[in-house]
Amino acid sequence: MGIGFMPFAPGTFASLVSLLPLGCILWFSGREWLMMYIILTSLLTIWAAKTYEKKYGHDPKSFVMDEWAGQGVVFLLLPLGGDFIAFLTMLGAGFLLFRFFDILKPFGIGSIQGAPDGIGILLDDLLAGIYALICLHLLILYIL
Repeated sequence: MGIGFMPFAPGTFASLVSLLPLGCILWFSGREWLMMYIILTSLLTIWAAKTYEKKYGHDPKSFVMDEWAGQGVVFLLLPLGGDFIAFLTMLGAGFLLFRFFDILKPFGIGSIQGAPDGIGILLDDLLAGIYALICLHLLILYIL
């Protein structure tokens, strides 16, 4: 959709845009559709990343399909139903946590990014999504 070619923060904007389908899937469909979304966006990322890296170099900022897959992982175990404002709050918190881990790349996220053939493009976002998922559930458990 051209988000990757934005002059600043293309990954952040891609993650933000991904909240629309993710929110709809979670609110109207459920976890099985979320799993299909993550699998589909992961497969699309793997398929496109290898070619994209050959053209633009290793893990180019303009490639943002991986953000869609990683952002989806954050919400795998999100409590479904309930108050819509609380749901939006959890989506927002999940987005901020995912961006935190995806940008800073702590705890091995940065090193996994070096995997060959475009796989690293996806793996670092999936791992950032897992860390964000853990933190989001800790927030829900202890704060929200």
